[in-house]
Amino acid sequence: SLVWAAKPGMLFQKEKESSPHCLNLSWVFGYNSSLAVHSLMDGEDRVLLYVSSHTVVIHDVLRNRQYHLQGHANVISCLCVSEDKRWVVTADRGPNALIIVWDSFSGVPVHTIFGSHPEDGVCAIAISQDAKYLVTISAGTVQRVCVWRWTLPTEKPLCSTELRPEFGYQDYVVFNPQDPREFVSNSKTQVIFYLWVISTQDELVASLLSPQTFRSVVGHFSQSAFHFNNCQALTGTSAGKVVVWDAVDPRTDPKEQQARPLGMTPTKMVSVQKESLTVLQVLDSCIVTGDVKGHIKFYDGELLLLSLYSHSKVGPIRSLSFSTTLPYPPDAFPARSPSESDSSNSVSLTLNRNFILSTSDATVFHVATDSADFVKVLEEAKKAVSAIACHPQQTLVAVGSHCGLLKVWDYRHTKYLASRIFPEAGIQCLSYDPEGYFLAAGFTDGSVHILDAISLQSSCKELRFSQGPVTHISFSHNSQYLATADEKYSVIVYRKVLQNGRRCWERLAGLDSHSKPIRSILFGVQADSNEPRLLSLGEDRQLVEYDLSSSIKDHLVVTHRDWVEQSAVPLCLAWYPQLSTESFILTANNCYKMKLLHAATKMCRKTLLGPTYGSPLEKIQILPTTSPADPKQHYLVYITKDKVGLQILPVDGNPHKSSAFICHPDGASDLASSYDGRHIFTAGGSDCTVMKWKVNLSALDAAAFLGGEDMIPFYNLLDGGREGEFFRELEDYFYYAQLCRQGMNTLKSRQVSTHIPLEEIPSVMRAIGFYPSEEEIEEMINEVKFSKYVDAGEQVTEINLADFIKLYINHQPALGLSMKSLQRAFQVLGYDNEKGDKVIDRGDLLSLLQCRGEQMTEDELAQCLTTLLGRRPGRQGSESDTSDPSGAAALIEEEIPAEVTEEIFAADILGLPIAA
Repeated sequence: SLVWAAKPGMLFQKEKESSPHCLNLSWVFGYNSSLAVHSLMDGEDRVLLYVSSHTVVIHDVLRNRQYHLQGHANVISCLCVSEDKRWVVTADRGPNALIIVWDSFSGVPVHTIFGSHPEDGVCAIAISQDAKYLVTISAGTVQRVCVWRWTLPTEKPLCSTELRPEFGYQDYVVFNPQDPREFVSNSKTQVIFYLWVISTQDELVASLLSPQTFRSVVGHFSQSAFHFNNCQALTGTSAGKVVVWDAVDPRTDPKEQQARPLGMTPTKMVSVQKESLTVLQVLDSCIVTGDVKGHIKFYDGELLLLSLYSHSKVGPIRSLSFSTTLPYPPDAFPARSPSESDSSNSVSLTLNRNFILSTSDATVFHVATDSADFVKVLEEAKKAVSAIACHPQQTLVAVGSHCGLLKVWDYRHTKYLASRIFPEAGIQCLSYDPEGYFLAAGFTDGSVHILDAISLQSSCKELRFSQGPVTHISFSHNSQYLATADEKYSVIVYRKVLQNGRRCWERLAGLDSHSKPIRSILFGVQADSNEPRLLSLGEDRQLVEYDLSSSIKDHLVVTHRDWVEQSAVPLCLAWYPQLSTESFILTANNCYKMKLLHAATKMCRKTLLGPTYGSPLEKIQILPTTSPADPKQHYLVYITKDKVGLQILPVDGNPHKSSAFICHPDGASDLASSYDGRHIFTAGGSDCTVMKWKVNLSALDAAAFLGGEDMIPFYNLLDGGREGEFFRELEDYFYYAQLCRQGMNTLKSRQVSTHIPLEEIPSVMRAIGFYPSEEEIEEMINEVKFSKYVDAGEQVTEINLADFIKLYINHQPALGLSMKSLQRAFQVLGYDNEKGDKVIDRGDLLSLLQCRGEQMTEDELAQCLTTLLGRRPGRQGSESDTSDPSGAAALIEEEIPAEVTEEIFAADILGLPIAA
């Protein structure tokens, strides 16, 4: 098999097969600095293994190449590597958490454990010296410890136990290298020793030991390890001390002492330094520590200092990973006399091992022990990465983080070009000007810097006019204007001016344009001139357009304010490609719908079902055209909360024309496309990474083709498909609407056609379970009515069954009916009754329906309620005569209780099925 035939170094020799996916991860910038970095290769090679979000990266630094181990859907929370560095084990926390064992030689996942800790996932993991056993600690409030033998095809642990809350949150665990039945874990305040045995109860034998002060400050525990003498254990603390645990307590009678590990007792505490210890490892015959000052110290078994490595640019140590071989042969050491112990030889060999260290500020160094040289291998962002931008003409990508680090990469050769640190504030957004000369950066302190695109030096004085963090920044097409939006809901416009013979930027005007967060700002070009247009979109559902040519100093002119949504919240917008004679603006909202707004009138011309991959679209961009053979073929690139995807244009609601992949499980913060459309970049915010995705459009086209042509994809979206009961019911309603139109009591011959008038659309929609508002009805009718107006100059007056199905698919709620919106309404409008239920007074409910939102007249309300309650107005023999308002009022008072709960409103009044 591929695993058994694998050898060290063959991972990068594998030929890359053509991928069936439209997006393929090709490079990762940044890593999770809270987890360890491991060295996989020895000698001159520098192959690192680290975690970036939900991906394990094997990075050959010298040859500038990466291999990615992908399988987790959540952010990886912990990892460990076997002694021989072949087996890598990763675990995550979150829904459907996984434990995966990887072969680092071949990159193959050899074993996956599902449902190990289904509630909260894993917070700590370790692998035994013989690489047969794993120990995991769950991440929940009530922690559980499990021991696994991963080489067996089983999903159940060998044994497990639950930890009591007073043990503290255990977040570090390690095996005894000389006995895989023993391991130790620690929290900040507690250390627990374990001996696991397979018994009928499948429980662990655990011993709790509280920290002893020894009449001095202990500090918080960091890491623990078993001593190489196999009698003791060690724990590092934040007070710079090492607690020594011994199986034999000289202060206790030998007859009363318990066997290990129950007899482990703190016998002494050694103060090795003042600075906090962050790493403690036992390596051969040495004890190694790392601290917050970046010092790495080697001690012998009695904690006597043997060697010290330090560098002024090294921050707090997060992990140490040692080479398994020496930089030169063992026979290069001078010969020792037979009287010298094997321990001394072992210490000498250990002290001469090169190692990799990582720091908590996201820097990795390679340390050569023979020369004490510290070589920086990686330096990445240590805080959230929320801003990326691609150069409009070159293969450059700029990455900005909240730690103030700005880096520019050549993404074709994955080569770092330039960087600059802004210590005063974090970078929130970036944008290149269309000519590629300048790079604008918006900061968390409200300032804006205009930088040279290559050198990153400031081209003018910083602009500080925003009252809050700058969230969006963009240049006009002619590079004459720059617009920003901030967290205070303001839009500020800057313009390029000539001062003292030098071009610089000045503030033109600003405006508090929105009452809720601004989601997008967008420059465009006027249809009848080359002047720029500027629009902003806010969560207040307003699309605001500004008149830049009429704006003067300190006065920003607004030309239009348009409401683009009735109840949904708009999240992003982009200029729709010119696929017809009309120009459109594309928006996406939080209900998984996309809308085409007429570029001039802002009238909604089409509503379409967008991608439904767990969360709505957060940002969208039109992918630059890459095919000269078919310039009219366009694609949309987007990010959701945690995914990146592609959509074939034009959008029509066909789900097979879209595809998405998990990019940042904890949340994607930004999106950028290369100028040639061949690569997409996503920023992960809190996971401190940027991912580069290679675009494969032919794979997306093939998927859309395999999904079916014409109406097949839309039939499949109906409950039961083309042959299902819902479709037959829809056909019946469709033809019943024709009968109603022609008159139910006529004796004339029927004229049955394949079309119904547009006026019948609302009735059929409601009959099949979709209840649009009046505004949605108007949008649906206008969508069909004006669909051929530009091309044929005529209005459509009727619709066929196929177009009706498309209209239904695109307009109905993407996730079906939900009680959540009704619950929110009762939370806002209702009050708590004596039972603690949210209720609305019957009179208030009737008043709200007549006075708020799309207001109903008294007659309309009476007709609706009597129909819903099963009493047709004027029906003979009914208990209440509802042909007049007083009869309707009597029926309403009889059937509707004085206090209406959401369940009564949904089930008894509306007649909707609700879950028990």
